[in-house]
Order: sequence, then structure tokens, then C-alpha cells
Amino acid sequence: MATLDDNWQTKRPTISERTKFIFNNELLSDVKFVVPASHNESESRKSQKCIPAHKFILAISSPVFFAMFYGEMAETSGTIQLPDCDYESLFELFRFLYSNEVNLSGSNVMQVLYLAKKYLVPSLAVKCSEYLQEHLEASNVFSVLPQTQKFEDKDLEERCWDVIETHTENALTSEEFVTLERSVVEAVVKRERLNVKEVDLFKAVDRWATKEVERQRLTPDGVVKRRILGEEIVKAIRFPVMSQKEFASVVVDCDILTRKEIGLMMKHYSGFGLDSSLPFMNSIRVSLLHRVYRFEKPGGISDRPWNYFGKSDAINLTVSKPVILHGVQHFGSAGGKYTVSLEVVTKDGAIGVSLLKLTGRYSSEKDETNDYYGFDVMFDVPVSLERGKIYEIVSHIEGPSSWHVINGKYTDEVEGIKFSFSNSKISKNATDASRGQFPALIFSTK
Repeated sequence: MATLDDNWQTKRPTISERTKFIFNNELLSDVKFVVPASHNESESRKSQKCIPAHKFILAISSPVFFAMFYGEMAETSGTIQLPDCDYESLFELFRFLYSNEVNLSGSNVMQVLYLAKKYLVPSLAVKCSEYLQEHLEASNVFSVLPQTQKFEDKDLEERCWDVIETHTENALTSEEFVTLERSVVEAVVKRERLNVKEVDLFKAVDRWATKEVERQRLTPDGVVKRRILGEEIVKAIRFPVMSQKEFASVVVDCDILTRKEIGLMMKHYSGFGLDSSLPFMNSIRVSLLHRVYRFEKPGGISDRPWNYFGKSDAINLTVSKPVILHGVQHFGSAGGKYTVSLEVVTKDGAIGVSLLKLTGRYSSEKDETNDYYGFDVMFDVPVSLERGKIYEIVSHIEGPSSWHVINGKYTDEVEGIKFSFSNSKISKNATDASRGQFPALIFSTK
């Protein structure tokens, strides 16, 4: 073997370079791991792959491997079969054990996290969790959430719920939603804060129930779907906040509600019934979030570099009716990571009164609706904006150059509320009403 690379040790002066060299290398290998080529069950039966390894390297990196090779019940075979993972994920686990490096992707991160937990490699589990937080979005949140609960990762689970609550409509239409366990569906419909119309939440729940009926090969009717959903889910849907048209055109035809429940709802809409007699909650969920964009469409934004130079971006805002400000969207760039210190200030005469201050780190994502890169800076405690007052939004941004507004709107009306933008005297980085930062404000009506 040495003739392939004579004196290879002397050419690699550090221990990390030498262990990286023998990674996935037959040189000095004393054990082989046989795994399915793919995590897809039908494919895994057809092909397997082999990864050479070194017991000592694995044992000093993982208590599980130490017990496997040097414990009282040590494995003596030179070949280990691992049917519970695929080649790519085990390869990345070993890469990390040999080099402290890992190549994570959307296709392998969950399996790598599973292996990091199984073989007690907490530093790799942290990297997987950080990757998931950075790449978490509405389209994949329901594939990540069950795993966070399984692995008891509270921070990542909380981040998943933040995404679900903020981007509920997109999350509910994802392919993963209909694959969820019933307990997760119940947890979703019981959330007090969801950014979706109640009728669309019901449509998603009905779609999940229909898919579950198919999986169980049962008769696809309303009675069966009601039984599968259970009373906890059905009673958590807030039918009274739907319009009569939505209820009649969507809910009634699904046959999930009983004749008595439909009758009570008809009395509710006609004004003859008492809300106290309804078996469903009659309160709107906390804040249906809206966005007001401060650029003309199309052609209102540019991907030409907008730099920060250590200066603050700011803009003034007034509203025609009271609103609740939940966050401010910022421009970003492909793969960009940013640190933002944001403040909302109101003018009380000549004195500025700070209503909110926060600092956080954010990863830029593609805004599919408007085709630009950005990120939402959401407030832990929303800010109430009063009619006619002037508010300043100030952000100090650190990170790579970003997209920016080039054709800004001085006014826009959303949900019957007029938003007016004007120049801020404290903006030091050229943001004003016609250009710069802050593509959108995220708000709810009072």
C-alpha cells in the first residue's frame, strides 16, 4: 500500500491532515461498513455500498463506536451492516469524525442529524441544527418539525413554529403537510397565532383527512374523515369567523360537520342563534399578518450592489388608521448573512421616543412572490402605531451588499390603511422614500 504514496506521513505535518488522508481510504483500514446506496427503500434493496474505516478513529470520536469495538461485547467482524442509514449520510458522519468537516444539504441533513444523535456526536448535531435553522422555510418546515420533536431540539422546534405562524398559508400548501402525524395537525390548528384565513386552514385539514383516508384504504366520506380527525381538531377550527359564503361553499359540502352543527351555524349567520350555543370558538386568531410593499411593481427593485459602509438606513412612516407593526423586511443577497440592529422611534415634539430595539443575525432567502432576496426582522413584542404620528424605522446593517428599492412609493393602501413614507434626517446610507432598504412592512389591523 505504501508504494502508492511513499512517505505520505511526512508530507502531512499535522494529525488532522493525516486523518483526513486516510478518510475513506483502504490504507490501514480494519473495518468496513456496508450501507444501502440510497435511503429510498426500493433502491436500497437493489444496491449497497461499502465505506472503509478505522476503528481507532471512530472510537476516539464516539462513545458508541468505542463500545462497539473496544467494549465488553466488542464487535469482532471486519464488516458492519447498517441498514438504518444510507451511504451519503454515513459518509458525511465519517467525514466529520476524521476531519471535523461536513457537507450538509437538504437531502442529507436529517439523516446526518439522526446519526449524530445515534452515535453521540453532539458537535455534529449542533452543526445540523444550525444548518436547518439557516435553511428553514415554509416549504420544508413540516419535514423538519417532527424531527425536532423526536430529537428534543427545543430551539429548532421553536424556530419551526415561528415559520409556521408567520408563513402559515405557504406551509399548509406544502407537500409535507398531508404526510404529518395527526398529533402535529392538531397542534397546528390549536395555535392561537396563524397567518391564514380560517377557511384555508379548514381546506388544509380536509386535504390531510382525505389523504389519511386513502392511506388507510377507507371509504372517503365525511363521517370517516370526522372520525379520523377527531373532536379535538374539528372543534379547534373557528368556523364562526368564516363568512357565510365560505362556510356554505366549502365546509358544508365536505360533510365533516353534523346536521346539528350546520344548523347552529346557519342560525349564527342569520342572527337568530346565540354565539354561546356554538360548539366552536368565535374569536379571530391573533393577527392575520399583511405586508405593505414600498416599491412599484414591476421594475421597482434592483440587484445592483447596495452597500452599508457602517452607516444606518432609516425611513419615516405614518399610517391613516391604527395598526400593529410585527416586523420589517430587509433586502439581502443570495446566500447572504446579516447582523441587524433595528430601532423604531416615534417623535413626541422634538424628542424621539424609542419604542423598540433589537439586534439579531439573519440569513437571506428568495422572496418567491416578488423575486428578490431578503429576510424578515420580526419583533418579539409587536409595536402599536397610532394614526397620524410619525415613526422612524432605523436599521444598522452589517453584511454583504444587497438588493434595493429604485422606484419607491411615497404612499400605498393595504386593508383600507394608507401608509405614507418620507425621508428621515438620520438616514446616513442614502435610504429615502424613493430608494434603498426596507422592501416591506409586516403588520396586522387592530
